Amino acid sequence: MTDSIPALQATRLYAAYHQHPVLEDITLTLPQGQWTAIIGPNGAGKSSLLNLVIGSLSPLRGELRILGDSPAAQRRAGNIAYMAQHENMEWDFPISVRETVLTGRYGLMREDPLWQRLLPRHWANPSHRQAAEAALEAVDMADHATRPIGELSGGQKKRVMLARALAQKAKILLLDEPLAGVDPPSEALILATLERERSNGHTVIMVTHDMPSARRHADNVLLINRTLIGMGSPGEMLSDTMLARLAVGTPDARHGGVRVAA
Repeated sequence: MTDSIPALQATRLYAAYHQHPVLEDITLTLPQGQWTAIIGPNGAGKSSLLNLVIGSLSPLRGELRILGDSPAAQRRAGNIAYMAQHENMEWDFPISVRETVLTGRYGLMREDPLWQRLLPRHWANPSHRQAAEAALEAVDMADHATRPIGELSGGQKKRVMLARALAQKAKILLLDEPLAGVDPPSEALILATLERERSNGHTVIMVTHDMPSARRHADNVLLINRTLIGMGSPGEMLSDTMLARLAVGTPDARHGGVRVAA
């Protein structure tokens, strides 16, 4: 796979929940190895775009390619890692921080030989535990590895969920509002971790409402309000003019898209 192949390419993409349109006529290309921030008002379809990539939502029509292939093929290959905005977890369930991060390796564990999968966890393929430990180190949570996940603060839980995504060692990292509700130290650590991932050649695609962080860290900003409003540098996309277009759902003709229906 070469870097010239887009990380994500959408062509005339439409999607809906229960016949209610959430994305209309989305055509865009995101390069590999860059950090893209997706910004838009609530209900604009930002999370829906990520859901199309992870397979929890199917397009009504149009085409979506990930690294030149179907999203399903790239998910099977382990090239897509996802950090949800609201994790569907029982936080009081007696599972440790380390075990939570190891759940990010389950897809890769299925590729191990059967005899390894039948072994007790501490005798199984050591690469999984090593990946989990490295991910915990990356988010400064290694000292909490044996603590129950339910005992952590909100910011610490976010860091563990990021570690679970990092443990997959995927080419593309999808994050839905990773900075929402976190304390300043956790925010700084999460952003520094994503900087390292981008520096190591991974693609970061992040839904966010945090425009100051997008200005400082993102290579590209994608503005969505059910349709593509614009895509470009943070300086251009986060200008007063473009944010005004975003608020009313009116695309800049230079960046494609169609007017959102009333």
